[in-house]
Amino acid sequence: MVHQHSSQSRLSPSSDTEDMVMLLAPRLAHFAGVARTEHVTRAAQELQVPQSTLSRAMVRLEQDLGVDLFARHGRTLSLTPAGRTFLGSVERALAEIGRAAEEVRADADPATGKVAFGFLHTMGAETVPGLLQAFRTDHPRIRFSLVQNYGEAMLEKLRAGELDLCLTSPVPDAPGLVARRLDEQKLRLVVPADHRLAGRRRIRLAEAAEETFVTLEPGYGLRRITDHLCEEAGFRPRTAFEGEETETLRGLVAAGLGVALLPPPTVPRPGVVELTITGQRAVREIGVAWLEDRPDTPPVAAFKRFLLSRRGSLLPD
Repeated sequence: MVHQHSSQSRLSPSSDTEDMVMLLAPRLAHFAGVARTEHVTRAAQELQVPQSTLSRAMVRLEQDLGVDLFARHGRTLSLTPAGRTFLGSVERALAEIGRAAEEVRADADPATGKVAFGFLHTMGAETVPGLLQAFRTDHPRIRFSLVQNYGEAMLEKLRAGELDLCLTSPVPDAPGLVARRLDEQKLRLVVPADHRLAGRRRIRLAEAAEETFVTLEPGYGLRRITDHLCEEAGFRPRTAFEGEETETLRGLVAAGLGVALLPPPTVPRPGVVELTITGQRAVREIGVAWLEDRPDTPPVAAFKRFLLSRRGSLLPD
């Protein structure tokens, strides 16, 4: 028997695809259940849906698509060729939705879930591995997706939902974000080993006003701090080289290409001398940031509590 449809209820060929998806999505599981059993009553029992509701849903689905999905034989149904084609795609779509649901539920599992964690390049060699080692003592099965980048790039990923938490500097103060200061690093003026200032242990930054600097690129937190400290000391640094990683800058200093304001190295580097800065507070504050209104999964909440518990002891002395 051919089922008749009202042409007014059909979606026109020019209908927006997104509208079609929103229209069909809630009915796909019901269609798959009816197609699997080929019997509305049995499908209604399995799906725990009133039979009348299911029957109306199938009729409306056919009307919206503008095609017959079922051939009706009394109380039983059989799929038309169009119905079989549609069922194959629906089953793949439902399976993909099921996999996605399993994945997000697994990521939120308190014991085995996942945390997307961003941090500065300078914290990747020692600080972050030590933090993860300590955290996994009590949470041995929680997984991490790790991202190293400069501060602004990580905040962009945070806003885009790609990160749960990030360690960054300076500590951000921006709408929609929550940030907590965790620790600070003293910055030192790093000079070549044969530099005129290399015999000193302490220096006022103003004494380096005539030096050539090597710095991180604009947009990096440490670059902003460098520019601010130099301005505070009464000069604008003359920049010869801009890089993306602090140990590269230290190498440029060792090669005699300039001086730099840098946090302590992971391991001492030959060819440079690191001078303590006096007369102003030359530090880089490190903080943790997250989205203000984003609810935490249990693993993210556990790692956030852990980081906040490390205030003042996040970084090695």
